[in-house]
Parts: sequence; structure tokens; C-alpha cells
Amino acid sequence: MPDAIPGSPFLTLPGAVEQADAVDHGVPSHYGSPNIEQRLIASGKAIVDLSNRGIVTVTGPDRLSWLNSITSQELRSLSAGTSTETLFLDQSGRIEHAVKLLDDGTTTWLVTEADDAEPLHAWLDRMRFMLRVEVAIATGQYAVIGAAAGLAVEAAAPNGMPLVWHDPWSEVAVGGHQYATGEHPGAAWTWTETIVAREQLESLVQQVRAGTFSAAGSLAAEALRIAAWRPRLQSEVDERSIPHELDWLRSAVHLNKGCYRGQETVAKVHNLGHPPRRLVMLLLDGSDAVLPPAGSNVVLVGDDTTRKPVGRITSSAIHHELGPVALAIVKRSADPAAVLTVEADGIDVAASQEIVVPADAGATANVPRLPRLGAVRR
Repeated sequence: MPDAIPGSPFLTLPGAVEQADAVDHGVPSHYGSPNIEQRLIASGKAIVDLSNRGIVTVTGPDRLSWLNSITSQELRSLSAGTSTETLFLDQSGRIEHAVKLLDDGTTTWLVTEADDAEPLHAWLDRMRFMLRVEVAIATGQYAVIGAAAGLAVEAAAPNGMPLVWHDPWSEVAVGGHQYATGEHPGAAWTWTETIVAREQLESLVQQVRAGTFSAAGSLAAEALRIAAWRPRLQSEVDERSIPHELDWLRSAVHLNKGCYRGQETVAKVHNLGHPPRRLVMLLLDGSDAVLPPAGSNVVLVGDDTTRKPVGRITSSAIHHELGPVALAIVKRSADPAAVLTVEADGIDVAASQEIVVPADAGATANVPRLPRLGAVRR
């Protein structure tokens, strides 16, 4: 078992608050003003403590070909320093793990959610068989710092290459596919995550105190992520999630690579079928000053006041420009033009949809349907 991760020194900064209901635990949720902190992140002036993230390393000459064979991304020719992400799927194509991946020429670094490092490590360790790979948890020795591109902190470089991961969400990756249409807010998403030695966190805190740069909380980073339509394992994924529902083919799936677990479902849904659910961003009515938490029901209220459940909130935040926003997973059959209602603390919150995954996503092969045997043509 890995050693317990020590508490973050960022929690000693003036104004640092860790909210009990925040999705990220063990790091500051905010420092008093999440809206100002969002602007600081967006302008490249603030870092975000993500030291609660899990880090798994894979070493050995077979590491990339092995990971390529068991995940959704093409990794065999991944060059040192190139940032990517990949998904671990089950046999039915459902998402089990999602990792941010960077190789330094000697070690492949996998960054995942705080609670996912140990399950991921255990699964990878079982899958090694006779291959020349070694898997380890490095969360006790290294930590993650988030920022917008352009704000540089000193990265760890145990093998000579600085470990800075640039989020590929800003464009459609080679071999990927985007279901969202029109202008995509992800194009302006310039997020980076830097792996630092854990003992370096105290030095970063001192730099914040000295005014070298500012610190922003996890709530500010979450609001910007939601506005970029960027899915996250901790929030948007449940036991039924497949990549298509979250538009994750955009950056984490290579559609033309060889076989891997779950590939049949990925190919069938993309070429012949439709994802049963779809991701939307909701612009929420803020008149009642209620921000629906994750898990809140999304319903369609009929003219006769009947309520039809269509989905649930996965993430929500107050954005510094858009106001209250949320990501939600809704049924494919939900009317894309309808104003939905979110049930929160006994209050109905009106929500207009920004379509991330259209209702007609999938079926890209455009195979004509054969007439049913015995059917009479008219």
C-alpha cells in the first residue's frame, strides 16, 4: 500500500477554504473569491493546487505497446513529451478509468483522479503477464499543479524531460471524432498540468506569498472546465458511461487503431448506432440563487405539469461570465430545443441547453436500413 499523502501546504494560505461538498478534497476549494480566481486562471496569473490527483508510472521497454493494446488511444508511436489522454474500457465499452498521459522517454506518467490511482494500479499490475513493464504509484513522491498555458512552474524531470501535460481537449486529436457542431468552447481551453516533486509544494506556496503568481481554488478550475464542455471521470462518468455520450472521442479515442477491450462497442455505436444518452451544458436560471448540486434530477415539465425525468446534473458551478452553469447527462430522446427543469432543494430551476452531443450523434457509416423480412412495401 502507498504511504498516506500528506496534507497540502496550500491550505495554509490566507483565505484558503476546503468545502466539504466540493468534488476535490484535500486541496483548497477557493481563497475567498472563485469568480476573481477564474479570471486569474484564464489570464495566466494563477496556479491551482491539484496535489490530490493520483499518479501512476509505467516503466519498461514494452510500456507503450502494452498500454496501446489495453486502452482507447494510439500510443505505440507516442514521442517523448507529447501529451495525450486515454480511456480504459470494460468489455461492453463502458468507461472504467480515464488518464492523462505523458511519456518522458523512460517512464510513462498517468495522472488520474485521487481515488482512482490504487484501483488503476491494481488492474494494470494484474494485466502485465510476461511483458517487460513495471507499474508503481508515485503520488507520494510527486504532485500535480494546474494552470493555463503560459504560466510556468518548475516541473519535475527525473529522466531529463520536464513533466508538463498540455490538455489535448483544445482540438480534435488525430484519429478522433467530434460530435459537437459549430464553434467549440474547447478551442480556447489552454489547460496544463505540471508534475512537481511533492516537497516542492511548500516552495510554490512561498512563491504565492511573495506575489510571484496567485493561487486559485479547485472551484474556479471546475467552472472553466464546465464552460469548455470538458468531461471528467470523477464527475461525468457513471457505471453506464460510454465515450460517445461525453464527446470523448474528440481527444481520448483513436478510431483507426488495433484491437483493445471495448473497441467493438466503440466502433458499433460510432458507425451504426447512437449513444443512448448525451452530454449537454445547461445555462441555469439564477433568480432563486440556487446552484443545483451534482446528482440533481433534470426533468421535462409538460403542459399538464407532468414531469418526465430525462437526466441528471454531473457538475455545476458559477461561471464568472456565464453565471450558473452545469453539465448534465440526458436521454438521447430529450427534445434538444426544450427548456429543461432542474429539481434542487425543492426549487425548480429553469435550464436552457447548449448541445454538446447532438441527438443524432453516431451512425457515421450511414448504412441504409434493410426492409424487415415479410414487410409489405407501399
